[in-house]
Amino acid sequence: MSERKFGPVGEDAGVLVQFGDAMTARTILDAATTGEGFSVVEHLLAARELAAPLHMHSREDEFTVVTHGRIGFLLGEEVFEAGPGELVRKPRNQWHTFWNAGDEQARVLEIISPAGFEKYFEEIGAFFPDGAAPDFEGMADASQRYGLQMDFNSLPQLIERFSLTRPLEMDADPPG
Repeated sequence: MSERKFGPVGEDAGVLVQFGDAMTARTILDAATTGEGFSVVEHLLAARELAAPLHMHSREDEFTVVTHGRIGFLLGEEVFEAGPGELVRKPRNQWHTFWNAGDEQARVLEIISPAGFEKYFEEIGAFFPDGAAPDFEGMADASQRYGLQMDFNSLPQLIERFSLTRPLEMDADPPG
């Protein structure tokens, strides 16, 4: 039986998408590589950066492994933090978000099951033009195709509640 070996994960591995000035999504393992069972996406978050508005996946479960820094989570009504080596499950059909709870860059690995959602990040990367507000309509269309509900109106409350930095998205008018 042949076993496929993967090389080391580094800064040049996988497909990298940049969102605004700081947050990234790097696809390390995709659907084709894992037989569509799962994907692995690495996110880098700047100090006090919110990863996304409140959102809910209808097709995937996500498992977050914190590799550097402290990450805050909101799952339903539960708020908590996790540090390096800790694993957090974000089940499908549950509202959630996460952010860098510290004052230096943080890094997480997202294990997404089943695979396929990693393509969402590649698709929405085009909706974050350099120095301009994101294309919310494009994001809403992509979200619908991927079975993702996004509550863009949650941004101001999340920023204030968790003392996060104000993202560029706050300067645009979200849909809804």
